[in-house]
Amino acid sequence: MATTQSTAARRPQSRKARDGREKTQLYRWRWKGKNSRGQVVDGEIVAAIRGEVERELAKQGVIVSSIRKKSSLFGGGGRIKARDVMLFSRQMATMIRAGVPVLQAFNVVTESLKNPAMRNLVQKLADEVAAGSSFSDALRQHPRHFDRLFVNMVDAGEQSGALDRMLERVASYKEKVESLKSRVRKALYYPVAVLAVGVGVTALLLVKVVPQFESLFAGFGAELPAMTRMTITLSEFAQAYWLPGLAVVAAAIVALVQGTRRSPAFAYRVHKLALKLPVIGDILDKSAVARYSRTLSTTFSAGVPLVESLETASGATGNYVYERAILRIRDDVSNGQQLHFAMRTGNLFPTLAVQMVSIGEEAGSMDTMLNKVADFYEEEVDNKVDALTSLLEPFIIVVLGVLVGGLVVSMYLPIFELGNAI
Repeated sequence: MATTQSTAARRPQSRKARDGREKTQLYRWRWKGKNSRGQVVDGEIVAAIRGEVERELAKQGVIVSSIRKKSSLFGGGGRIKARDVMLFSRQMATMIRAGVPVLQAFNVVTESLKNPAMRNLVQKLADEVAAGSSFSDALRQHPRHFDRLFVNMVDAGEQSGALDRMLERVASYKEKVESLKSRVRKALYYPVAVLAVGVGVTALLLVKVVPQFESLFAGFGAELPAMTRMTITLSEFAQAYWLPGLAVVAAAIVALVQGTRRSPAFAYRVHKLALKLPVIGDILDKSAVARYSRTLSTTFSAGVPLVESLETASGATGNYVYERAILRIRDDVSNGQQLHFAMRTGNLFPTLAVQMVSIGEEAGSMDTMLNKVADFYEEEVDNKVDALTSLLEPFIIVVLGVLVGGLVVSMYLPIFELGNAI
């Protein structure tokens, strides 16, 4: 990477120069014109001013007919997702493997990205590298988007001269982790979403439909069935308290989310309770083990020291219970204990995972064994999610049938009884 930077670029820059660079506004320019053969051509170029676009097109022999500014590279909105980081890693690996210098690779990748926020981030990385920072140091300035694993892998790649392989490993790792996360989200969101729809439809019937029947029943002059009276009572309660009830539910959800984010102790209790839930808890448990194994294998195989790899893996599990346990394992390993023994003393990791790590330590192939552990538990999560979906579908149908069907039947009972009396 040093070959891509001039001696002048490596010198520390003054505050004024840095400020000038940071304030440089880049835009995407849409252009149209004719090439040397008279054919109509068009495209997009990233540049700060219109003159740069004109000069670049003139060098390519293009006679420009129109240039239009599309959007600001730095002013673009949007949120950077894990998929954007994964795509960036894959593209940088491809560029570097092809022999493209790092700074030029940044420029190529910047132009190919569609997310304005991600383009902004990559351009900042390019500016920091051009100012003399290493690739890993530039990534370290943006911990919100590039975690410790990403930074450590790039750092190891720079030191070993295998940056393309490390970036490829990071991309593959993130693909597998995101696939695992999506399966867990499916297990959590699917039943909640369906039941929420059922409760919403029931509330709508109680607030809007049942009162219409109630005014009809008032003219019957006969005692209503017990089921109908209960439904009307529920309807009156829903009409009186639906807004406060909705506010309480929303406040409870916000309090839970904010409490989990701001209080590690509260988040620990919530995550511990989640692990004890039937079926869902088992999925979350196996997911945490899989992510721990995959992360530890990826970092350890890259040459990152085991203690530091454990610290990285602790934050990748997505569960505070496992995070604390792994940090204790890190402390035990730093004091001389073997990894499998430290994992066994916590009484949290499954026996299979502990035994596989023990075999890997004895055979000198711990990264391979950890990968096998991750593959096994990822498959277990997949099977559990499929089983949960299959079991929940009939259960949800029954619940919705009882909620909605019960309301409908209770409203028509008086009409049926009136017909029988006639």
